[in-house]
Amino acid sequence: MKTKSTDDVRSFTTMVANKQGWVLNPDEEFTDSLVDGLCVNWNRYGYFLCPCRDTEGSKEADESVICPCVYARSDVERYGHCYCALFLRPDFAAAGGQPTGIPDRRGS
Repeated sequence: MKTKSTDDVRSFTTMVANKQGWVLNPDEEFTDSLVDGLCVNWNRYGYFLCPCRDTEGSKEADESVICPCVYARSDVERYGHCYCALFLRPDFAAAGGQPTGIPDRRGS
């Protein structure tokens, strides 16, 4: 497994945001902490486990919360941001929307 740098992960998150029509959270310090968490998780587990969630112990068990998680698209649409608030809907970000807690649907 090739290790990832924070620059690699920043490129990944930017690519995901662009592909999905989202934007990254404009709070650079917050976003940097999430990028750091994704980097740690990649280098620890070999996949981009959401930095806001605990591992279930295997890639197969964690599949639903590998970034971008399976809930991201509907959460961004409904709430304006994903669970960890890394990805935002462009209009939500442009209006200065502030992410709030949203329900964690993992395991439900």
